[in-house]
Amino acid sequence: MTELSNRPVERALGLLAVVSESGETTLTECAREAGLAPSTALRLLRTLEQTGFVHRTEDGVFHPGHRLIQLGARALGNDSLVSLTEPALRAIAAETGESAYLCARTADDGVVYLAQAEGSRSIRHVSWVGHSFSLDGSAAVQAVRGDVPACGYTATISAVEPDVIAIAAPIRSPKGVIAAVSIVGPSYRIDEDRQRQLGGLALAEADRISAELGADESSRTETGPMDEEDPA
Repeated sequence: MTELSNRPVERALGLLAVVSESGETTLTECAREAGLAPSTALRLLRTLEQTGFVHRTEDGVFHPGHRLIQLGARALGNDSLVSLTEPALRAIAAETGESAYLCARTADDGVVYLAQAEGSRSIRHVSWVGHSFSLDGSAAVQAVRGDVPACGYTATISAVEPDVIAIAAPIRSPKGVIAAVSIVGPSYRIDEDRQRQLGGLALAEADRISAELGADESSRTETGPMDEEDPA
């Protein structure tokens, strides 16, 4: 009886593993890889979609969902991207006193916060690690979508916390933008000159990480050399 009651869970986990390992897959491929009938696979995938563990695009392709990415983010202590980025986050926090984040792109074109170096100021931003956002007005979302001005970074009043300013610069791999370096602090402390200073620092660290990931400088199609214009 116990074995029978666990079969749906085992099947759902098997499908989740297929989607996670492939990155993107169709219903037919999922069913074949998991050894399930398409109707059974579809029923379980719909449940996983409703709970945020998988994401289905309009053309019916399944990707890892935001909930799966959130859970993974909480266990990413030794992940290569986090490990590669943590020294830069610590350097930014030490130099500026503001909190610095690594944000990765999610399948629904939002971001999930993977790592943080907390600022040293008495009033500082608390951790968003493990949280995901898809707000179009977010600096991090704009950065991971490559929607940045010529200066190479974005700076906006946070759509999540209105008294906070977020500044973000994209991290690129040979395949394109995959993440962003973000600096977050209270708006009263970050005027236009400070935004340019923080933006330049975020961009420099993001470009350094991009180079370590093997991104060619010419791949920065959406961002160019820094100019004197303020992006906010």
